[in-house]
Amino acid sequence: MANPLLAPLMGFLGRLSYPRLFLLTAGLFALDLVVPDFIPFIDELLLGLGTLLLANWKKRKQPSIEPPPAPR
Repeated sequence: MANPLLAPLMGFLGRLSYPRLFLLTAGLFALDLVVPDFIPFIDELLLGLGTLLLANWKKRKQPSIEPPPAPR
């Protein structure tokens, strides 16, 4: 069951581009290492962000469907 507090946030973060999502995740992870439990639910948020990062990374690796141009 999805956490009702984090579900809307994960929906918004799922629409971010890969570089921005990576920088946000890295920044939150570094902040969590320096100041433990600074933000409530940050551990769950980082797990969700990691999942989104892996999902976006997999999407980027898919080849394009366009056929190669015909030689002349």
